[in-house]
Amino acid sequence: MRSSSSPEICVCVTGLLARLTGISQALKVMSVVHQLSPGWLLDHLSFINKINYQVHQYLEPCCSKNKPTSSVHLDSRHVNSVSSFGSSAILIASDFTIKPENSDGRNCEIFIQKYVFRSELFDVTIPYITSGIHKECQQNNEKEDLMNDVKKEISISTIGKKRKRCVVFNQGELDAMEYHTKIRGLILDGSSQLIQEGFKSGFLHPPSEKWDKSSDPITLPVDTCNLSELCEMAKHLPSLNEMELPALQLMEDDVSITEQNLFSQVVENNSSFTKMITLMGQKYLLPPKSSFLLSDISCMHPLLNYKKTYDVIVIDPPWQNKSVKRSNRYSYLSPLQIKQIPVPKLAAPNCLVITWVTNRQKHLRFVKEELYPSWSVEIVAEWHWVKITKSGEFVFPLDSPHKKPYEVLILGRIREETALPLRNADVKVLSIPDHKLIVSVPCTLHSHKPPLAEILKDYIKPDGEYLELFARNLQPGWTSWGNEVLKFQHVDYFIALASRS
Repeated sequence: MRSSSSPEICVCVTGLLARLTGISQALKVMSVVHQLSPGWLLDHLSFINKINYQVHQYLEPCCSKNKPTSSVHLDSRHVNSVSSFGSSAILIASDFTIKPENSDGRNCEIFIQKYVFRSELFDVTIPYITSGIHKECQQNNEKEDLMNDVKKEISISTIGKKRKRCVVFNQGELDAMEYHTKIRGLILDGSSQLIQEGFKSGFLHPPSEKWDKSSDPITLPVDTCNLSELCEMAKHLPSLNEMELPALQLMEDDVSITEQNLFSQVVENNSSFTKMITLMGQKYLLPPKSSFLLSDISCMHPLLNYKKTYDVIVIDPPWQNKSVKRSNRYSYLSPLQIKQIPVPKLAAPNCLVITWVTNRQKHLRFVKEELYPSWSVEIVAEWHWVKITKSGEFVFPLDSPHKKPYEVLILGRIREETALPLRNADVKVLSIPDHKLIVSVPCTLHSHKPPLAEILKDYIKPDGEYLELFARNLQPGWTSWGNEVLKFQHVDYFIALASRS
């Protein structure tokens, strides 16, 4: 019989404390650096790294029954290996704890691996286009009276020739200029206040000479497992569209799932720690208390069969534009396809719907005039995400005629025609203010949007259900759906930390 002071029990207590700490971290992930009247200054990288990215793996033979058996599984071969991501990869080190005796009366040693997101993916130190280049592009443009005539022609001298050519702005470009004129002051003044606060606290830093030097290019994971193509193939699996399966819950000791489960069921990681799965040879990290469905828009029925309605739905549609049409890298949806997303069936009463919109006025008008009315969503606010460098500069010149340093969020509430009971109806929430700014250093990965959970906490009921559509990453406490929903959970976007003694 062991004494109460045995090393095994002490280690078990340590493991229990670590487990409780993990739960706390998963529930209290902070991203707001400063909050002022214009809006919020966010730290996206800090939000990711305060998620409890700890993978628990059993190492002792007595736990061999838990070893994975299928091609989609919790991975235990990552021990003492080297990350394949770029030259900055480090050896994976470990923490160990002891699990209480199993059914054979033997202790199982647990390997705990901690991960953090790669900080260089947020290393935006200089603008993508410098103001000097921008000024050179503007030299032949008239400044203030672009709005006077719908089809105003601007003469631009052609070098080495006496003749002039005319540039005609189309209606979409003129609409964009008019919109920019309306919000320019809001963007400039509000951002300046939040940026100055960032300088005072040391979160932002003035430009330095070392930042001006070009850094080595960042090596991104080779997408040998194309998630969107995988979803396309999954549609042809036998009887996939006829199945109605409950959610697949990955509990503390669950270790294996099949490919078909990924496409036919919502997958839940209900544990307090991160799970690592392998899909077509690629490893992905599933945060604690998160759930997801990997599918495209034609296979959303498992999400509808999930029998949940949501208090917040965030949507980041793959908007069609010229660059996307010229490239095969990204798929896009037509306005008609976006309207067919079953938001009314997924929304709880008084659900807050938030849609990310590009700066094309065509898309903005579509959301306001067609999409939201078709979903019975009433617009309550229009916010802007302002992208800055680590030195507080706009990533693009504010008045650039091409790319702007901001994107739009349209916020609305589901209008209920019938009196349905509200979740936590006795809890009062603040009305959503208009014209707020979200200012942050963007991730260099395409379409990796900043987190909204902490910003929204004052405007939504506690203990609500949250859904992200067209997601490319997972969050604790959220259900995520999309045909690339695991993309930014790829293990090569993370670094395995060495443990401290």
